Amino acid sequence: MTTDSGATVAPTGRSRIPELSGIRFNGDEDVIKYAEALRNLFRDLSWELEFGSGELYAVLSRQGGHPLLMGLDVRLKARRVCRRLDRMALLMGGGAVESVAFVREFRRQFAEILENRKAKKDPRTFRWTGGN
Repeated sequence: MTTDSGATVAPTGRSRIPELSGIRFNGDEDVIKYAEALRNLFRDLSWELEFGSGELYAVLSRQGGHPLLMGLDVRLKARRVCRRLDRMALLMGGGAVESVAFVREFRRQFAEILENRKAKKDPRTFRWTGGN
């Protein structure tokens, strides 16, 4: 993103992840939509990081190293660098799992409240099911 003066500015989080910022919490369906979008985002990031790690290792391990070590030093350095990406991929996979656990915990903690509000139909209470 560039400004009028031509300076490059990093976009804000809301413009980079519109599928998450566009979800408004008006009901329990919206919480589920949010968790699904999170899970999909984390899964995509995990896959991308795994793929990027493999590609980066292939590129880095072809660099010239010490001639007597026959490239062993470069492969070890490349593995160290790519291990960070592998760790990030695992963490993103964990984020996908936690987004599912988030919905489970939401349902567990608020199931009674949601059922009571659906049964009452009190117009003064917040409607978790959407509609007015």
